[in-house]
Amino acid sequence: MRIDSATRDQLQAWEKELSAQYQRICQHELSLDITRGKPSAEQLQLSDRLDGILNGDYRAADGTDTRNYGGLEGLLCARELGADILQVPTAEVVAAGNSSLTLMYHAVLTGYLFGFAGNVPWRDLQAPKFLCPVPGYDRHFAICEQLGIGMVNVPMTDSGPDMDAVEEQIRQDQDIIGLWCVPKFSNPTGVTYNKETVDRLAQLAQFANPGFRIFWDNAYAIHDLEQQVNLPSIRAATLENDTADSVLQFASTSKVTHAGAGVAFISASSANLASLKKQMQAMTIGPDKVNQLRHSRFFAEFTMLREHMQKHAQILKPKFECVLSQLHNAFGDADLGTWETPKGGYFVSFNTRPGCATAVVKLAADAGVKLTPAGATFPYGKDPEDCNIRIAPSFPPLEELDTAMAVFILCVKLASVRQQLALP
Repeated sequence: MRIDSATRDQLQAWEKELSAQYQRICQHELSLDITRGKPSAEQLQLSDRLDGILNGDYRAADGTDTRNYGGLEGLLCARELGADILQVPTAEVVAAGNSSLTLMYHAVLTGYLFGFAGNVPWRDLQAPKFLCPVPGYDRHFAICEQLGIGMVNVPMTDSGPDMDAVEEQIRQDQDIIGLWCVPKFSNPTGVTYNKETVDRLAQLAQFANPGFRIFWDNAYAIHDLEQQVNLPSIRAATLENDTADSVLQFASTSKVTHAGAGVAFISASSANLASLKKQMQAMTIGPDKVNQLRHSRFFAEFTMLREHMQKHAQILKPKFECVLSQLHNAFGDADLGTWETPKGGYFVSFNTRPGCATAVVKLAADAGVKLTPAGATFPYGKDPEDCNIRIAPSFPPLEELDTAMAVFILCVKLASVRQQLALP
């Protein structure tokens, strides 16, 4: 189906046929959900051995009784696990609770209220702003919006953020104090940053506000679907450019073990960690070290973690293939949308024709298929072109996902034809 070359009579015939199909689907009273990238029950079961793994032995290798208070930085063995995931020295890692999002919020709040490494608190600037590669992660944007930090869109390319746009914005505005990054299998595009992008990111602090920080949310560092995709080291690049203070790295086991009971990590320079720990001392007496010990024993060697992630990939790969094959079969020779083909992560990014995404999401919802709200992948929930939709294949069983995608495709076709018919 190619809409741009269709006659009005063809469009009207298509609309009638698609509407009839849509009404039949609505009668089935479906209740399907592909909104968020949650692990499926089958994935969660891969880590059920965590329950009881300590078998009454709560002592860490260094003698720490994990049942008690203390240990602001987390257990050494847990920090070593985080260092393996992020490929950084253990000395630069703090292991915390279950959520890297919590760590990111805490880090943004620290910068906003107190500043990092002796720099001016962001709240003292005239109009502090973050650069936000789009489409991007809605929860990053929510942090900035809640704290009143402005957000500036920069386009994503197939190698990472548009670095010309990033550099221009930073040179023009010293109130830009942050940049959100999901550097490997970006949410939602699935893009992995290349070496040129990483090198240019590492050089930003040479001309940015001294308090500028890159928030390097490496949520999918080990979430390859098949062959391992290598992400260039931002730490190595900053050391080469004497800008190590400009980056804060984050990761967690939320999509590795039990999503609600994992371990989160932050890695940063000693100056940044000192700033963060100063605030942490006022808000906690230490993390859940029992859970950290469980994870350290579950993944006694990094090879065990790699093998575990291969099991995740075996579950996820057929689901991604389902989404991508349906999109290709429906739109491979059409002009109704474009999409990415990720090699890992948790999402597929789909772009409708401009102005159609909101209509597609509503049609799908009315037919019983929940999608992430249109605009969610942009700051303030406003997609200027109303075209991006994030598809999350991981949670539903394959049969339900197959049905959900069939409904999604029908809704894209119907919304596109109706939009074209409404044109003068």
